[in-house]
Amino acid sequence: MPKFPVDAPRRKVIGALERLGFRVVREKEHISMIRENADGSRTPLTMPNHPRIKASTLRTICSQAGIPLDDFHAANEEGRLPFKITGSEL
Repeated sequence: MPKFPVDAPRRKVIGALERLGFRVVREKEHISMIRENADGSRTPLTMPNHPRIKASTLRTICSQAGIPLDDFHAANEEGRLPFKITGSEL
């Protein structure tokens, strides 16, 4: 079963999330991002401000923010990130 990237670079993860409509609102010990949804609601997302994001942390971030694996994979491909996510569900 394919897995999320191990130790994905923070900037690459942020780039993929930005392509999914999130924007950075604060960057200190943690990075806070938010997405304005079409129905007027907001989807918040918080991740650690570490140089690399572990696979388990990235999987949890996507799950809590309601990001399907396929969508994250598409953003990954669009940005030509150096890691590939395929196959498994969150």
